[in-house]
Amino acid sequence: MVQTSVQWISGNNFIGVDSTRHSVVLSAEDNGIGVKPSEMLLVALSSCTAVDVVGILEKKRKPLSFLEIITTGERDAEPPWPYRKINLHYRMRGKDLTETAVEQAIRLSQEKYCSVAATVRGVAHITTSFEILPDPQ
Repeated sequence: MVQTSVQWISGNNFIGVDSTRHSVVLSAEDNGIGVKPSEMLLVALSSCTAVDVVGILEKKRKPLSFLEIITTGERDAEPPWPYRKINLHYRMRGKDLTETAVEQAIRLSQEKYCSVAATVRGVAHITTSFEILPDPQ
C-alpha cells in the first residue's frame, strides 16, 4: 500500500508529500504559489509516461538527449469539472531515434506500464502525438 499526505499551510496552500518524503506545493487557482491540484493530475500523467518512455528507449539502445511532454486537457464546464480529453505531445531528441521505436515506447507506456494513465483512462480519452527533433549542430 502507498501512503501520501497533504498538510494545510494557510489559506488555500498545501504541501503534498509522497511515500518517499518528496514534497510539492499545491494551491487553489487564486493563490498562485503552487501547482493547482487538477493540473497536478496532468503533471503526474506526463511524468509517469516520461519515466516509462526514457527507460524503454534506453533498453532499445536509443537513449534520449531531450524529452518534453506538453499535455493539454479538456474539462467539463460543470462541477466537478473532470477531464474528458487529454493529449500528450512528446517532443524528443536522441541519436538514432526512429519513429517505430518512439511509437512502440509510447504505446507500451500508455497501454501497459503507466499507472496514472491506467487510472485516468476510465474517465478521460487519452491521445498521444510526438515529434522527433533534429540534433543541434
